[in-house]
Amino acid sequence: MDSARSWLQRLQPRDRTKKKDAGGDEREGGKPPAHEEAPSSVTKQRVAAAKQYIENHYKEQMKNLQERKERRAMLEKKLADADVSEEDQNNLFKYLEQKETEYMRLKRHKMGVDDFELLTMIGKGAFGEVRVCREKSTGSVYAMKKLKKSEMLRRGQVEHVKAERNLLAEVDSNCIVKLYCSFQDEEYLYLIMEYLPGGDMMTLLMRKDILTEDEGRFYIAETILAIESIHKHNYIHRDIKPDNLLLDRYGHLRLSDFGLCKPLDCSTIQEDFSIANNAEGASRGGEGSTAPKRTQQEQLQHWQKNRRMLAYSTVGTPDYIAPEVLLKKGYGMECDWWSLGAIMFEMLVGYPPFYSDDPMSTCRKVNCKRACMTCIVEPQRGSPKIPSR
Repeated sequence: MDSARSWLQRLQPRDRTKKKDAGGDEREGGKPPAHEEAPSSVTKQRVAAAKQYIENHYKEQMKNLQERKERRAMLEKKLADADVSEEDQNNLFKYLEQKETEYMRLKRHKMGVDDFELLTMIGKGAFGEVRVCREKSTGSVYAMKKLKKSEMLRRGQVEHVKAERNLLAEVDSNCIVKLYCSFQDEEYLYLIMEYLPGGDMMTLLMRKDILTEDEGRFYIAETILAIESIHKHNYIHRDIKPDNLLLDRYGHLRLSDFGLCKPLDCSTIQEDFSIANNAEGASRGGEGSTAPKRTQQEQLQHWQKNRRMLAYSTVGTPDYIAPEVLLKKGYGMECDWWSLGAIMFEMLVGYPPFYSDDPMSTCRKVNCKRACMTCIVEPQRGSPKIPSR
């Protein structure tokens, strides 16, 4: 009893304090205590995002459950029409339920970098690298694109990465590289994509120099299908070049590297062609500088020597970039078709139509207001000639 009384005495002052506080709140007209602040806009956004996620999650669960019921009813009807015995039906249902349970378990599994065995590096860019990897559980081979978050934030390329991921998830076409899954950790963002062992178009052109008309027609036709598939979803690639045209094991072409793609209805994505900052100034102030004249064979050798270096530079080569993109004066889907025309020219001639010793000279040729044919190498069947300047 004594212990109970002592505990009761300890609790009494606290109760009185609470009652006083409650009474004070009532006298103040029900106002909240001073230490309680209104939620910030960031908190409200997080609450709204969490609410949307939960609603979508359970909506998807109900949809999947309804689909399972419909599939089961359809199967029962087919088995009844086929006069299958009850024992065979039960065995079939148990087998299918087990398979569906395994599928749902795999679907809930969160992928991580530990689920893959990293193999050879096949590419390196400004934000990360691309490696061949093998999934440990199945042994399937994929291409893992590893992007560094801090570098993307520093360069303001978060929206570009989101656009790339959304495009790969939305567009279902046999002409572009497939995205299987994506995940992230504290430092990197990972994209698990289809591995294409055939190399890229740039390597093919380096090996063969010039393609035949039938070969060029085949690859250009497949590139047209790839570009059209992303244009139907209102995306512009903006970086069509031989390095981004990959070949599968059967020789068919797939479009890749959507890091500079842009949705037409998005105005927040900034431009990423750093060479364009100086392109217009170079076209105005550098008219007096002329490149040394070379023979046709020297021009081909110079392009083949510098092609690999230009491909892996952070700025990139402007040989395939449309003039409206370089000048930043507004453009649409037609910029991708300009790049395709430059690639077709290179396939048949051996080097791009506006190729020069340095990128600034190329920009001056691309942005030439006269649109004269002296800026373009004249294609001649058998032995192309460089016009005199």
